[in-house]
Amino acid sequence: MENAQHVENIRHTCAHVLARSMLKLFPGTKLAIGPAIEHGFYQDFEPPRPITDKDLAAIEKEMRKFLAHGHGMTGEKVSVKEARESQKPHPYKLEIIDELEQEGKDITLYTMGDFVDLCRGGHVENTKEINPKAVKLTKVAGAYWRGDEKKPMLTRIYGLAFETPEELKAHMTMLAEAEKRDHRKIGKELDLFVFSELVGSGLPLFTPRGTVILSEFTKLIYELQEPHGYLRVDIPHLAKPELYKRSGHWDKFKDDIFHVRGKHDSEFVLKPMNCPHHAQIYASRPRSYRDLPLRYAEITKMYRDENPGQLQGLSRVRSITIDDAHVFCRPDQIHNEVMNMIDIAEAVYKLYNIKLTPILSVRDPKTPEKYLGTDEGWASAEATLKKVLKDRGIKTFDLDTGGAAFYGPKIDLSGIDAIGRKWQLATFQIDFNQPEGLDLTYVDERGKEVRPVMIHRALLGSMERHLMVLLEHFAGAFPVWLSPVQIALLPLSEKHIDFARTLSQEFKSHGVRVDVDENNETVGNKIRKAVKQKVPYLIVLGDKEVKSGSLPIRSRGSKESHEMVKNDFIKKVLEEIKERK
Repeated sequence: MENAQHVENIRHTCAHVLARSMLKLFPGTKLAIGPAIEHGFYQDFEPPRPITDKDLAAIEKEMRKFLAHGHGMTGEKVSVKEARESQKPHPYKLEIIDELEQEGKDITLYTMGDFVDLCRGGHVENTKEINPKAVKLTKVAGAYWRGDEKKPMLTRIYGLAFETPEELKAHMTMLAEAEKRDHRKIGKELDLFVFSELVGSGLPLFTPRGTVILSEFTKLIYELQEPHGYLRVDIPHLAKPELYKRSGHWDKFKDDIFHVRGKHDSEFVLKPMNCPHHAQIYASRPRSYRDLPLRYAEITKMYRDENPGQLQGLSRVRSITIDDAHVFCRPDQIHNEVMNMIDIAEAVYKLYNIKLTPILSVRDPKTPEKYLGTDEGWASAEATLKKVLKDRGIKTFDLDTGGAAFYGPKIDLSGIDAIGRKWQLATFQIDFNQPEGLDLTYVDERGKEVRPVMIHRALLGSMERHLMVLLEHFAGAFPVWLSPVQIALLPLSEKHIDFARTLSQEFKSHGVRVDVDENNETVGNKIRKAVKQKVPYLIVLGDKEVKSGSLPIRSRGSKESHEMVKNDFIKKVLEEIKERK
């Protein structure tokens, strides 16, 4: 933890050094905020002229020069008047000072050499603690002040910072690999999804091949969860606003909701989440303690009116396909239900060779106004989740104070992909509060009406984002069971096409996905196309194959073929599909 704090201090200090360098090179720059972020930092400002990526080398050179000289970083609590006088050239800083004054919070200025900045702290004591060769500026972007599109657009410079040059080099190597694996590029190459300006941004359209993958996700989830007693339900895509006002979601999500008005009825909204709908199925009839737990699940879409500037491929969209499940249970059943959920999640991610790490998200006791429910309910829920982790033999886990949902604590499962990036994957959230707002009850063993506990569960989360993660994890080379095309048949000439069609039908009769390349091209071109499509198995068909019962199998990643008896190969592929190897 101490090392993590030191690294964060390095990154935060680098943001100040970047701000100071901008003032040095571009006098008249108006500074805004500059926090530490994962792997680095950024700084927002309003420059006197446009800044481009071509300027980064000069700015980085000035930063390294300043770091190497060795400057102490000292803070001092000051009055509002002193702060305003110091930050007079920077209107965005003055706005922050006004807010701090209104909130009655301390104001501190930090001095570093010839530079003074408004900040609450968290820095190295001297810039000599930062290796100049472990710092690099990466890109220039735009960002609205305070994230509000109605406010000025500022310039944002991103940078990386590590303790050692070796760590920076390793991260840069990972970024280069990540660029090769960009899901938007691979998705286009594999013909999995498209976007249309006529449909709208953030609304992906999945091609037949992309839909195959989504269908495999669906099949996997239903296959794994139904032995645990999950029941399928189906809900509409619309609801009255009152549903979300009663569930407690309205105030939090009202700016992200699509509004719909019909000719004959009151206002509706496109559902921004599914849990209140599932709660209405639960509420449709009296429930007894003997009925519980009730486990409702479906794979459906929900909709969020995301900021256009935050939309990016499949990682953030407006139409969100989610494997959503909600369990209604008694308090004494929470432990077993969450244990079962984690069992299912581990079965999913084992298929991808992704090891899961839990994160326990609890409320921040300093800001109780952000959360619904009682102190007792939160304490009980958090204790239960801690016991789940303990009973699974997990002695250490990340604790995210303040990361809980507004209605309850949660366990998130994160995983590391093939090139070392961390992703948040599955989530299990305890909710004592929606049952209260939606008046859900069951009759306990004493004949008394009491509230059930609601547990939210998503194994893949957004299917769009899940596909994005897997595209980049596998670099598009999906395992056989998930590949849109599992076998490519490549006839040598026109006279071999009929045999390829017959063979294709035989494979398809076993449920294998096959593509026959009937184009009038050389076999070399056909092979190159199939390799680019990352098809697991290629089979070139000529006179020999027509006459014999064996096939030349070329596996993905290999340039050589090996002979297999047709029936043996079919058996092999079917086993790989069934076992999801």
